[in-house]
Amino acid sequence: MRKVLCSPGSYVQQEGAMGKLAGEYAALGAKGAHLIVDPVIDGLYHDDIVASFEHDGIPYELMEFGGECSMEEIDRHRAHLGGSDAVIGIGGGKTLDTAKAVAHFAHLPVMIVPTAASSDAPCSRLSVLYTPEGVFDRYLPLPANPNVVLMDTDVIAKAPVRFLVSGLGDAFATYYEAAACVQSNAVTMTGGHATMAAFALARLCRDTLLEDGVKAVAAVKAGVRTAALEKIIEANTLLSGLGFESSGLAAAHAIHDGMTALEGTHSMLHGEKVAFGTLAQLVLEDRPLEETRQVYDFFRSVGLPTSLEQIGIGQASEEDLLKVGEHACGPDETMGNMPFEVTPTDVAHALRAADQLGKQI
Repeated sequence: MRKVLCSPGSYVQQEGAMGKLAGEYAALGAKGAHLIVDPVIDGLYHDDIVASFEHDGIPYELMEFGGECSMEEIDRHRAHLGGSDAVIGIGGGKTLDTAKAVAHFAHLPVMIVPTAASSDAPCSRLSVLYTPEGVFDRYLPLPANPNVVLMDTDVIAKAPVRFLVSGLGDAFATYYEAAACVQSNAVTMTGGHATMAAFALARLCRDTLLEDGVKAVAAVKAGVRTAALEKIIEANTLLSGLGFESSGLAAAHAIHDGMTALEGTHSMLHGEKVAFGTLAQLVLEDRPLEETRQVYDFFRSVGLPTSLEQIGIGQASEEDLLKVGEHACGPDETMGNMPFEVTPTDVAHALRAADQLGKQI
């Protein structure tokens, strides 16, 4: 049996890292870097981003991210690479996925610099592609993980708390999806079965979230770094990243993808939708009531959605929910990793039941 554990070349987590980009880039190239930067982040941290390149006399080109990780956006950046010999993505999940895809198609190394601990995407060898309108398109498996993942804890502590909470939602799914994949002996996107190490990381991720999630949210609300926040940054990014990629995805992310077909969810962050997908997966699996109650209680304590209304589709019809189910059960979706058959009707019913459970427990 082929088992695969994959990880980024280096994972660096420290305060003040944004001002040291050129030093980290020097391990990847020398001709110049192509920087893809979220426009909000560029407005807040432009001087920090470019300071080390200008101080060291290293060429760079900074282009703002256009808003969606689409093939159109990827091609736009590829057309401006010039003589750059590395790509650096700075911002949120879609910015980072775009940087990974650009580097992949251009056969260049890539450095990923998340500005919030908002998802488990940074460490993965995967980009999630959307249409220019924001509807899920497809997964783009990549041949390798990022060369460097650089987490500036000062920047993350000052990011809007909603981003950290979204990361909690994305990371919380890791253990439950990994458990489903282990039970079904699924083949992950890396072409192998889960290792014991990956599943242990997934379990550690959940345990860390339950222990330190509330404390980390309080730290970000205060705009400060604490030991709890340091642990949650690692859990949201590294533990969840390695746990999901080397153990596998299942219902929670498939349901997320299905929910993108409903316009009401487009204002919600990735992890917020994944969180509700996790609640629906618990219903599909008929998890014990006390375990289910613990998850609902945790979600409420950190501010994750526990109702259809909170993810923008409180007025969803049965036809709407069935549409989510049809997308979630598509042939290329990760619903097939569940250890039992799941139909579109099952998904629609699980979403409605998860919403009702949120009112009862």
